[in-house]
Order: sequence, then structure tokens, then C-alpha cells
Amino acid sequence: MLAWQQFIVGSLHGWVNTTDDTRRFRVAYIETAKGSGKSPLAAGLGIYALVADGEARAEVYAAATKKDQAMVLFRDAIAMYDHSPALQRRLTTSGTGVSRWNLAYHATASFFRPISADDGQSGPRPHHALLDEIHEHKTDAVVEMMRAGTKSRRQALIFMITNAGAGRSGPCWNYHDYACKVAAGTVNSGERGDLTDTFFSYVASLDDDDDPIHDETCWPKANPSLQHANLPGLKYLREQVAEARGMPSKESLVRRLNFCQWTDAANPWLTPDVWKRAQRDYTLDQFRGRRAYAGLDLSSTTDLTALVLNIEPIDPGEPWHLIAFAWLPEEDLAAREERDRVPYTAWKRAGHLLTTPGRAISKLHVIKHLIGLMDIVEILLVAYDRWRIKDFQELARDNDITLPPLLDFGQGYKSMSPAIEKLEAGLMGLDLDNDAETAATEQSVAHEPAIVHNGHPLLTWCASNVVPVKDPTGARKFDKERAIGRIDVAIAAVMAVGCSGKAEVTLVPRIIDLEAA
Repeated sequence: MLAWQQFIVGSLHGWVNTTDDTRRFRVAYIETAKGSGKSPLAAGLGIYALVADGEARAEVYAAATKKDQAMVLFRDAIAMYDHSPALQRRLTTSGTGVSRWNLAYHATASFFRPISADDGQSGPRPHHALLDEIHEHKTDAVVEMMRAGTKSRRQALIFMITNAGAGRSGPCWNYHDYACKVAAGTVNSGERGDLTDTFFSYVASLDDDDDPIHDETCWPKANPSLQHANLPGLKYLREQVAEARGMPSKESLVRRLNFCQWTDAANPWLTPDVWKRAQRDYTLDQFRGRRAYAGLDLSSTTDLTALVLNIEPIDPGEPWHLIAFAWLPEEDLAAREERDRVPYTAWKRAGHLLTTPGRAISKLHVIKHLIGLMDIVEILLVAYDRWRIKDFQELARDNDITLPPLLDFGQGYKSMSPAIEKLEAGLMGLDLDNDAETAATEQSVAHEPAIVHNGHPLLTWCASNVVPVKDPTGARKFDKERAIGRIDVAIAAVMAVGCSGKAEVTLVPRIIDLEAA
């Protein structure tokens, strides 16, 4: 057992209440990088609780949201049983081979088994509950199911293990945040009763100014087994970091899983560094008379309606400039703010969010805004998602408004993937004729961004929520179901970039098929 594991085990079993000799800590939260040895540690604690903790009719569970995940930790316990003659003399297994599902200790009528939320089981009374991969739990249902069952146990323990997670809306972030405060001593017992005195936290994390992608010396902070047992292994970590350099989606995954840095999304589209590097200070008025291309993502009631301009450069070395606009219905804006956990009202006051009366977006407002923009820049083409576009066109026709040329921009892999790659490469300062991942793999030298943005908060927020999906060929698209928040403005930006340069196809206000173009 390694030093950090000894510290955890010693703390959990070494501290007791002097009044009744029961263990002090009843909840433990352990967060380290992937491959540190958390699962074997939890499995060993589970076996100890089964046979040596003095609890009659002990129920020990390896718990997760899905049975397959619960089995990962339980198989570590089975492996320990298989390699220990002493355990084999005392315990009985149920099932055969890899399908074994129970360890029984008949001397105290106790058992150790996997359990998951999808089992539909009610009423477990755990003496020990070992909860794996808390960052994958969408709700706190499993945690609360286990904790509710401990009320009849004399000294139950909830033992949670996890990597860093993605997003701050799930139960893992709440436990992470609280665990850090307990470890730092910034929460006192008076604020949460005596919970801080019974809550044990071990969070292996980097300092705020650490950069694991460029500095190996900080790696052991999040990988406590690295210096003592070379786990998960220097070679492995170096391979992961080498692949992550210059690849936004890969970098965020490596930072989260291998170095315990929390990210906004599980496998985000762009890293904050890439986005910030492409930010410039400018306004639309600076580009009067310029040519521009636009992306339009319409909605009705729930999603944002978004319009993004991509303004053409005129000077050598000048980048393309993105300008974003976003709309929501005025009614229930405060409720939307509460639901989406973003400051819509503040964004509205600052002029970043536009609203229209009622419960649904007024498309006429959007049309008039688009026409007003044409007094400032020459909009050569508007790429659109075909959702509700007919209503948009009919409304313009009914009000005798001539729209700029429209381009039907498919939301599938065929249309979106080249546009995503073009935007990525532009933001990263890579060759616009090459996709971002290929350019990074070839270790292309990054220059000044060829596409920039002005830090529009809704565009920035939507970009941070994107989680691209891939088909078997590696082509990508944006998926609203996979995203961790709204992504409409980012979609409009991709369409604006994707259609840029296609105005030569037509200069008449008619609908064009992108693939034919």
C-alpha cells in the first residue's frame, strides 16, 4: 500500500469517537487522476468491512449508476479473493468466472456485491458503500440511496472515488467543492452541524498556475502513485500529453482525466486557452462597408435564436472577425436564467442578449435586425439551419422585405465537419486549408489567428458547452443532446465560417443547396 493510500486508510480507521469507539469519519471523498489505484483501494476497504470490521449482517456495496460500472470495482475485490488463500477459506462466491456477483461471509451473515441505480432495488442497508466514478453520476440518486440506508448502521461509511468531472451542475462538483473547503478548513462545524467533523476529503489536484501540458514537474500532485509505483506511468502520461498538444478536444480530456483539472464539458470542442488567444477588442461599427457572411440558427421558445456575422478582411494578414447576436423571449427570462444557470438578465442589460415580447421569439424582430445590419455591412450570404426557415421567409415576404441570399446549411457530418475544422484552424492560427487536428498532428507552427471574436459572452458560453460527436470516418458535428448547455450561437458561428467565400455561387436571393454549391 502506497503512502497516500496508507494516509486515507489510517485516517478512516484510526480516528474514533471516544464516547462509543465508533469511527469518526462517515463520508469520504477521494479524487485523484485516472490510474492512481483508487478502485483497488476501495475494493480492499470493502473486503475489510466484510470480514474484519465487527459488523453483524454487514452489507457492503460497490455502487454506481450502471451495473457495468459497479462491476469494475467489484472485480478488483474478486481478484483479491482469487489471490488470497486466507480469503478463500473464509468467503464464498456466487456466480462463476467473470460473472461472479457476490462475496458472502457466512460467519456474520454478511455480503459484498455490486449494485446500481438501474437495479431498481430499494432498501439497501449498507455498512460500507463504495461509490465509483462520481463524476459520471448525472444525479445524486445513488449517493442518496446509499446514505438513506445507513441510518440503522452503527458506523457506516460512504466511500466515494472519482476523477475530476466536467461541468458544475452535477453532484460530483458539489462534493468536490465541499471537500476542498473541508480540507482547507474554510467550512466550520457550525455551518453544517457536525458534518465537517465526519467528512473526510482527499483531493489530489494541481495548483492554479500549474500547466501539465508543458511542465512534467506538477504531474505527481494529481497522480500520487506516480513517484512511488510509476502509476499510471510516465510513458503513458507523456504519450497522452504529446497527443493533446494543439488538439483542443484531446487536451481537455487529458487535463481532466490525467491531471484532475475540471472542465466545462466532458470532451469539449475548444480549450479556454485557444478561445482567449483569438479574442480581440472590436465593434461592428469599425467594419462599415465591409463584406460579410452570416450564420442563422432559428428557434421558437426554448433555445436561443442566433445570428453570427463573419466579416471579410481587406488588409494583408488581417483576420476574419466574428460578430454575434442572440435572442430570447422576454417572458420568463428570470426562470430561464435559473434553469440555465447563466446571467441572462445581466447580459440583456449589457446589450449582449436581445429579447422579443411574449413567450416565443418574434421572427419579425430578427428579420428587421438582419436588414438593419445590411445598412452597415454587405451581407453576401446567410447560411441557415432549415428548422423553421419557411416561416421566416414567409414572414419576410408578407412584410415586403427582401432577404439576402440564403444557403441551406445541413447540420449533418457532411456540411458541419469541414466548417468546424475551418473555424478551429482559424482560431488556432493554423493553415485554413488544413483541419485543426491534422495540422496539430503534423506539428504545424501556430501563427496569429486567422479568425477572431470579440468575447461576446453568449458566443463564449455556447462554445464552451459544445461536445462534438464523430462518425466512423472521424467527421464531426455538434449535437445539442450531448452538449452541457446551449450551443446555438456556436452553431451559427460555424455556419457563418462554413459559408464564407461561397457568395460567387449566386447573387440572387434564392435558396441554395450547400452540397451542390
